[in-house]
Amino acid sequence: MYCIKCGADNLEAAKYCRKCGEDLSNQRLIVQDRPPFDDAEEETRVAMRKAVGSRQIGEDAGTDRPEAEIFSISPTLLFVKAGYAAAALGALLLVAAVSVFTSVSAWIAVLVGLLLFLIPAFYHIKQKIVRYTLTDSKLEIDEGFISRSTRSIPIRRIQDVTVSANITQRLLGFGDLMIDNASDEGGKVVLKNINSPKQYADVLLREMRRLEK
Repeated sequence: MYCIKCGADNLEAAKYCRKCGEDLSNQRLIVQDRPPFDDAEEETRVAMRKAVGSRQIGEDAGTDRPEAEIFSISPTLLFVKAGYAAAALGALLLVAAVSVFTSVSAWIAVLVGLLLFLIPAFYHIKQKIVRYTLTDSKLEIDEGFISRSTRSIPIRRIQDVTVSANITQRLLGFGDLMIDNASDEGGKVVLKNINSPKQYADVLLREMRRLEK
């Protein structure tokens, strides 16, 4: 089924448009109430849908009205920085211990000490491949390094935003952002380990109120 508003092609059983979030049940009622039309009229309507869809794609790409990015964040790097500090301290202690208590070459100890940095480096990369981006129309969740996946949630489909933080997270100033959405996939989306989560929750709620006006 084509969306009358944006021209996107949706499944016949879909409740909302996968692109703009428009309620498709109302559009079905409008289509059912219309009088029959011939093949020429159908071709004209299909062409109009394609034109509308092309215009929407152009706007999203930035030709007419580019989407405004509100924020783009990744999970906190607090533990990664602590890991680098611990690796540096461990490397220094290792080199000192090898130099004093063994006859092993100091260069070997330095090499082993440098290998300790691979542990925080792994978690650093793991954190950086996750990205949460909010625009003026949707929330995007990008994950993956070699094979990357993107999930988009229209702001109009978001029902609730909750900040969750345990004792450790509150002390260190980060937490989780839990989002309930009414899209076709539904369910709850969690933005994990976000710095200043309440600040970003307030921004998201503000955008939700703006679209409700």
